[in-house]
This record gives sequence, C-alpha cells and structure tokens, in this order.
Amino acid sequence: MLKFLLPVDGSETSNRAVAGLIKRIDWYKEMPEIHLLNVQLPQYGNVTLFIDKETIDMYHQEEGMKELQAARKLLDRAGITSRFHITVGTPPDMIVRYAEEMDCDQIVIGPRGLGAIEGILLGSVASKVMQLSTIPVLLVK
Repeated sequence: MLKFLLPVDGSETSNRAVAGLIKRIDWYKEMPEIHLLNVQLPQYGNVTLFIDKETIDMYHQEEGMKELQAARKLLDRAGITSRFHITVGTPPDMIVRYAEEMDCDQIVIGPRGLGAIEGILLGSVASKVMQLSTIPVLLVK
C-alpha cells in the first residue's frame, strides 16, 4: 500500500494541496495510506524558565490540532481516512524525517504556507524539503 505524507500548517496553500490530492486519488490502484503532519516551531529563549514542559507540550498539541482541522475535514468529507501527527522542530527537517521514518512513498505539499517570513521566500519549506528528501515530493498549487 502506498503511503503519503501531507505536511499541513492550516494555511490555504496546505489545504489546496490536500484538496489536490483528493482530486487525484483515483489515479492510484488502491487507496493510499494518508498521514497528515503538523510541525510546531519550538519555543526559544527563556520560555522554559517560566512555563513547564507539560504546558508547552499541551500548547503545541492544541495549536497542531487547530492547524490540522481543515485538512482533516476535507479528507473526512471525501470519505478518506487519515492519520495525523504533531511534532515540534524545524519544518523541513521534521517533514523529511517523518517521511523516512514512516517509510512514505511520497510527500505531497503546497509550495507556500505560513512560514516564519511569510511571502518573502516563496516556498522556502517546500524548497528545502525537495532539497533534503530522497522521497519523491509532489507540489500541489
């Protein structure tokens, strides 16, 4: 069975990538296994001096669930089951790492999301994923 990793950040671009995959799902002989991944940025600085790890972890989970919500609804409406994952780290590195660890056959990603410098570096996460990954990457505009 094919396994696809769809990194999502709650942006319109990532939702379009999910919708694009849904439109093309009949290209495959069997229903692929879909994994949604949300990568939360780590907390830097002195945050850990004031907030305990459990609270920070809970914050990342809550924010991740919010950012996964639209993609999960799109897949549910299409009758496509998926698994979801939330992790913390640098998005391109974590996307490639998850894809490799889960032995995915393809990464499906939008070319531009809600990166740290939104709009300045077009597709910086997608670009970096393509550079780092040995797994095929499908860009869906």
